[in-house]
Amino acid sequence: MRSLILASQSPRRKELLSDMGISFSVVSKAIEEHLREDLSLEKAVEYLAREKAQAVFDEHPEHIVIGADTIVALDGRVFGKPADRKEAKCMLQALSDHTHQVIGGVAILSKETCITFSSKTNVQFYRLNEEEIDAYIQSGEPMDKAGAYGIQGLGKRFVKEIEGDYFNVVGLPIARLMRILETLPDPISEE
Repeated sequence: MRSLILASQSPRRKELLSDMGISFSVVSKAIEEHLREDLSLEKAVEYLAREKAQAVFDEHPEHIVIGADTIVALDGRVFGKPADRKEAKCMLQALSDHTHQVIGGVAILSKETCITFSSKTNVQFYRLNEEEIDAYIQSGEPMDKAGAYGIQGLGKRFVKEIEGDYFNVVGLPIARLMRILETLPDPISEE
């Protein structure tokens, strides 16, 4: 049995993977995160996930490494993590009363395989007023999240409708990931 490494510091990804009852460690390496413009958004986020996984796999080649990345897109415009409160407000104002896409990319690397995939979820927001946007920003929650909101936290109050994988919006399309891990020839360690 080989051990699993999650190449992400995201507390949401760690929690989702922990909930599955498998043993893993967390190792992440800083990489330059730039979406490739020559690729579709789905392929670009898969590429980023693979870059994150590869940076860790290079130092831990005996392990299975999972890398992940998430972007929010509205009409082709990509929203990453806001740089500051002003940018968070602009993002939330843009998402207000619209349907946007949350695209999660995942890469699984081992000596035998490199699997990448993406998952897209449509999220529709209610119309947001300035007071609720300002109050949400004051909570501090939007600052480390793509699109400036967390569906699993206070940001859930903005969501009118969702189509697709909820856990993809949280940070990891966990059901699909688990199904792929189960197909690997060398099983991973369980808790």
